[in-house]
Amino acid sequence: MAPTNKADRKAAVDASAWMFNVVTSVGIILVNKALMATYGFSFATTLTGLHFATTTLMTAVLRWLGYIQSSHLPLGELLKFVLFANFSIVGMNVSLMWNSVGFYQIAKLSMIPVSCFLEVVMDKIRYSRDTKLSIAVVLLGVGVCTVTDVSVNTKGFIAAFIAVWSTSLQQYYVHHLQRRYNLSSFNLLGHTAPAQAGTLLLLGPFLDYWLTSKRVDAYNYNLVSIMFITLSCTIAVGTNLSQFICIGRFTAVSFQVLGHMKTILVLIMGFFFFGKEGLNLHVVLGMIIAVAGMIWYGNASSKPGGKERRSPSLPTTRQQKPGSLSDSNEHDAKV
Repeated sequence: MAPTNKADRKAAVDASAWMFNVVTSVGIILVNKALMATYGFSFATTLTGLHFATTTLMTAVLRWLGYIQSSHLPLGELLKFVLFANFSIVGMNVSLMWNSVGFYQIAKLSMIPVSCFLEVVMDKIRYSRDTKLSIAVVLLGVGVCTVTDVSVNTKGFIAAFIAVWSTSLQQYYVHHLQRRYNLSSFNLLGHTAPAQAGTLLLLGPFLDYWLTSKRVDAYNYNLVSIMFITLSCTIAVGTNLSQFICIGRFTAVSFQVLGHMKTILVLIMGFFFFGKEGLNLHVVLGMIIAVAGMIWYGNASSKPGGKERRSPSLPTTRQQKPGSLSDSNEHDAKV
């Protein structure tokens, strides 16, 4: 295949992966908002456990049908990933409860520089000046859009610190494990989803009771709420898979930077669904700045020297068997 056609094909697959992630992520936010705000199902950790249980079922069916081949992930690596992932989920829930919305948004924005730090230290990535400036513009724009009142206390700061670092490490390890063990997104999900489902479903009801003083088993389940829970779990399969695909094809930093497009879309959709409240001049200005920064980042990081590895890529320890589901990760000097 000609290089041009290969590049066009990769660009089309990359764009499809991002669109898949944006659609499922925005969709699950809207469904969960309705489920929690309208129907009072406020058990976020338990719901996440159900999401991973559904994802586990999906990977089991695909493996049974022969679309996913057997693969290997060392137990130590799996435990490390699950630890980071579960601390991320719990940390985010606790941070949102203990902090103001403004500080919670600042904490989420700080994941970008933390992810950059992890790539520089652990992968020896070097960023060009334009790439650094474009990231700063994205941070500024999203900050203008989302940050309102900012107040913090000691325990809230600790919760946010744990949430930021654990989330950044979890997203870094998605990319790291796929490269090191040559795992497709389906294979990696097949290893991690069962462990996350088991731990979250075991600990989730107790954590949710601590956060909300409500018991998940005492919730008044009805047909509509069960339908929303089922819909949330179904969309979550796509959200989990698309996250692994995007981070595997790109990096955690790119996922964070371009992922803030979802924040912009949620604000816009909130305007259409709930009226003009919350949409004013400084929010629109922030959206424009953020989108401009994302476009600049995509252009700057794709140029030679925009974002390069200063040492060879990690050696892979296993070859993917032909015929399995794979997202065709690219392993070259540029990431």
